[in-house]
Amino acid sequence: MEAMLSTEVRAGLNAARAASIRKATRLRIEVDGARHSILRMKGNGFALDPKEVPQLRGLVDVYDGATHLMRCLVVAVDEIDGEMHYEFKRATRVADRPAADFVRDDNAPVALIGI
Repeated sequence: MEAMLSTEVRAGLNAARAASIRKATRLRIEVDGARHSILRMKGNGFALDPKEVPQLRGLVDVYDGATHLMRCLVVAVDEIDGEMHYEFKRATRVADRPAADFVRDDNAPVALIGI
């Protein structure tokens, strides 16, 4: 069916698809104070729109809405179908509580009740 469509119509459909993905995603990266939407997230990296984002290399922060998910060291891999793909060299999850310096017992009480 796509063989019957003109190149202008196909380009318009691809642009509309990319715009809908940008609107629907909550995932974004933050680098040097600038925020950019993630088009697609994979296990070992993510994809961005190359027209909106400069060539990235280095440390970025990944957010889901307002929640800080991870801090990553990334490198650009290649551009495929209008998406610039980046690969994680290091991805460290952000902890929501301080690290414990002791082993937590699985059967430990949640709270102590005083009478």
